[in-house]
Amino acid sequence: MILPQNFAPAMLITLFAGLATTIGGGIAFVVKKNNLKALSVGLGFSAGVMIFVSFMDMMPEANRLLQTNFPNSHEWLTYLGFVIGLVVAIAIDYFLPDHIDEEDVLHPEGPAHRNYKIKRAGLFTAIAICVHNFPEGMATFLTTTQNITLGLSVGIAIAIHNIPEGIAVALPMYHVTGKKRYAMLYAALSGITEPIGALVGMFIFGLFLPQILVGVLMAAVAGIMIYISFDTLLPLAKEYGDWHQSLVGILSGILVIWLSLILIGG
Repeated sequence: MILPQNFAPAMLITLFAGLATTIGGGIAFVVKKNNLKALSVGLGFSAGVMIFVSFMDMMPEANRLLQTNFPNSHEWLTYLGFVIGLVVAIAIDYFLPDHIDEEDVLHPEGPAHRNYKIKRAGLFTAIAICVHNFPEGMATFLTTTQNITLGLSVGIAIAIHNIPEGIAVALPMYHVTGKKRYAMLYAALSGITEPIGALVGMFIFGLFLPQILVGVLMAAVAGIMIYISFDTLLPLAKEYGDWHQSLVGILSGILVIWLSLILIGG
């Protein structure tokens, strides 16, 4: 199988995005929720970047790629790809939600909670995040193979939203075991599925998906990113701060990524 263009930077960016969960693991040891308001802005920023990139870059690019081979039906194929991405993201969320009882994670020292319940919360969160990170890895990798600048933007956005996921995994494990290395290990493992998802995506793309349908897959990635933004990033942004902080992050993300694309494109 021939490696896709930009393979090395695509894998590096995907690995960086995935292992950002370890940053969250480190934060879990030193700060509490009321000191995490900056994450509200960061998560909003991530959502702003992903929403802008999906609608303003990835969907038009998907449409352009398909137009060459499907001049009469490229818009329908782009639409279909986007819907497929939404369905995939919704299916994953339905069968394995990525949220658990907030009290189990943020306040495990409470008297009503036992160690086994806390450990179970950490384990299930780690498993759920692994599954959710899988398509994110495919999204980051595929986008970077087509456009390094766009892929870097997606990678940074996903890395930001992986930080609180690392917190959600590491905090309960740390309180149960009392060992930071175990908590950091679980946090890292929860993010390592992103580069694994990239490799699987490359394998599927290389063997099964015709080159002429790459636009469909890119539209599907946009659908996955839009779902992640509205289902995960924005609710978390509001949870860690307030709506105004989230809005500052969203608008900042849109303006920064827009400006960067204009400067680089110019």
